[in-house]
Amino acid sequence: MSDLVNALTTLGLRHTAAHLDDVVALATKRRWSITQLLEHLVASEQQERTRRSLERRLLRSRIGRFTPMSDFDWAWPKRLDRAAVEATLRLDFLAGARNVVLVAPQGLGKTMIAQNIAHAAVLAGHHVLFKTAAELLLDLGAQESARGLGRRLNYYATRGLFVIDEIGYLSYDARAADLLFQVVSRRYERRSLVLTTNLPFSEWPTIFPNAATATALIDRVVHHAEIITIEGESYRRRVAEAKQKSARTASSS
Repeated sequence: MSDLVNALTTLGLRHTAAHLDDVVALATKRRWSITQLLEHLVASEQQERTRRSLERRLLRSRIGRFTPMSDFDWAWPKRLDRAAVEATLRLDFLAGARNVVLVAPQGLGKTMIAQNIAHAAVLAGHHVLFKTAAELLLDLGAQESARGLGRRLNYYATRGLFVIDEIGYLSYDARAADLLFQVVSRRYERRSLVLTTNLPFSEWPTIFPNAATATALIDRVVHHAEIITIEGESYRRRVAEAKQKSARTASSS
């Protein structure tokens, strides 16, 4: 059987090659015809390739570990349009190359929601990339040639869905602001962005070197965008305080 296994592997039928003994045994037991055997092989290979493709896209997306929306406490935020969030999770915005902007203070789940949107997009077959604004600008800023920078900008411009997390946590110099603007401009009306920020748009000029840059960036982001604002107290702070209270209760008893 080794020659057959090698031939199947050479043809790219790696799943069949790896499970050839089981396939032969199953076909013999069920007395499959040649047609039934071929149908089984085709279905198995398609299923395995779909699984490998999903694994590759998940790995390349760099979403990382995240909490699923089934664990999200919808009752905690003081303000949150649940219907709007659930629409983004259905990926309604992708067809029209619309953007999604999640605006919230720290600890209210905007990154979690963005990760779930990205994961849903991967499951739907899209090529997705998830990066913080700091990671994005560090990568672009490290390019030493115009050609290298052009390649990286093209890479970020062509992902099916690009999530940029944590805009507003750091201030930008003129070059960083220009690079971020180029990424947004290259995707404008072509491919969707999901952005998370801790600042309302009225405060974006405080993180950019001049108001014109902020205005131009905001214009392109919000022109076709679903803007979801979350208000309330930090959920992470609530969890931390609950743990401290539980620890104090346990130590006093």
